[in-house]
Formats: sequence, C-alpha cells, structure tokens
Amino acid sequence: MSLPHDHYLKFVPSEILDETLVFHAKGNYTIHKISAHASTLHHIPPKELEALTGNELPLNILKSDIKNKASNLPPLNPDHHLKRNESCDWFITRSFDFETIKSLVSPLLTQDGHPYKRGYPSGGALYPIEVFIVNLDNKISNWPSKCNVLHLLPTSRKFEIHSPRIDTKQISQAITSKGSNIGNPALALIYMAYLPKVLFKYRYRGYRLALMEVGSMYMLIDLRCKELNLNSRPWSGFTDHEITKSLNLNPALLIPLCIQFVG
Repeated sequence: MSLPHDHYLKFVPSEILDETLVFHAKGNYTIHKISAHASTLHHIPPKELEALTGNELPLNILKSDIKNKASNLPPLNPDHHLKRNESCDWFITRSFDFETIKSLVSPLLTQDGHPYKRGYPSGGALYPIEVFIVNLDNKISNWPSKCNVLHLLPTSRKFEIHSPRIDTKQISQAITSKGSNIGNPALALIYMAYLPKVLFKYRYRGYRLALMEVGSMYMLIDLRCKELNLNSRPWSGFTDHEITKSLNLNPALLIPLCIQFVG
C-alpha cells in the first residue's frame, strides 16, 4: 500500500524532528569552493593517521590470548560469493546500458510472495531510506528519461521522476565536488532518509535504525556490483544541503546519509 509522503508527519512530534535535524547537522561535511583551499577535517600528522587506521581494537591489556582451536580463524575463500571486491579508488570512464541498472537494484526490491518485505532488514519494516539513481555525465545508454535522476519505488518495482526540473550539471557537481579524486564513475546511488518515516514509530532510536539500514543496502549493492563486474565505492564527501537542493527536496524532511558510486 502506498501513502502520501506527508501522512507520516501526523505522528511525529515537531520537537523530535527538530532535535534530530540538529544532531544530524553536527555530522555535516561542508567545504565551500571559496574556502576549499584552506579547509581541512583534522590536523592529525600523517604518521599518526597511518597508525590509527585499519587496526583492530584489543581490549585485554594483559594479552592473554586464547591458545586453542579458537585461534587461527579462516577468512573467506577468494571465490566465495560473500567476499566483496575492494572499494574502487579510481573509476575509469566507462559506459553501460540501463538494463544493467535494472539488474543492479534488484536486491532492494520487494521479494516475491511478500507484499512488503525487501532484500534487506528494516527495523519494524519501516523502510525509511529512499534511493535516487543519478546518471552522471550521460554515461548510461538507453536511459528512459530526459531527467538524469530517477527515484526507486521498491514495492511498485519501477522508477519515477519526482521532479523533471533537476539540473543535471548541478547535481553532478554536488555529488563529485571539484576536489574529488575518484575518476569518472558512471552512476551514483543517493541514499536519503525520510525523517517522518524514520521517527514516527521509534522516535530517536529510529535514526539509529536508519543508519543501520543504509549499511545493509549499500553492502548488498556492493556485492551485486561484483556479480555484474562493476566497481563500487561508498562516499561521504558531500555537503547535505547541496544534495537536497539539487534534487529539489525538502532538507527538513529528507537527509542524505550516503552516496555509492558505480562504474
């Protein structure tokens, strides 16, 4: 069953919506073109940064490791279907057909025999994440619309154009800012949280569940990319308001949580 998107607002206290937006804004990433040359996220020395990343976190300072069969845990075999490819550092210029996009998003759709269950877990079956598919620089052939942005409808199993007035150049620049050193991905999936669906049932905890859900979704797409011989990379180097503005969306109701490049 489909409901008007604003129907959820009837059940969301305004103070909860406001406080969630304020908290979310604390994690915003903003580098304006005027100050980009002088902007930085941290001042950690390269040597320290290298030491602090990619490590495990042992909690037992006495180093009393278990010396039995619990040691030497085997990793996945290289050909295992759950072994993902590494995130792509540099996308070469590559085009592919829209039929590939239809195959790519299939794990996110409702399952056969279930009216609302999809290919990933969702707290309370709320499914508060909306996915927007962006054809970057017209690299996808046989794209079905003049608008280069499509919104996925997982239950109807189709795409929609929520706003035909989207400026393709503007949204591409918002997704891949000038300083982005990633090459030329062909496609971007934007995972947006619709806050009234996030909050109406579980209130503040719904925000945590939405973040968990995005992780499930982009991991499924990551594995699907491997199957389709595509490269993938999750991306957080964007400014929220530039994304919502470029998509003609209300920034008080829809917030971008992650972008995933495919190419």
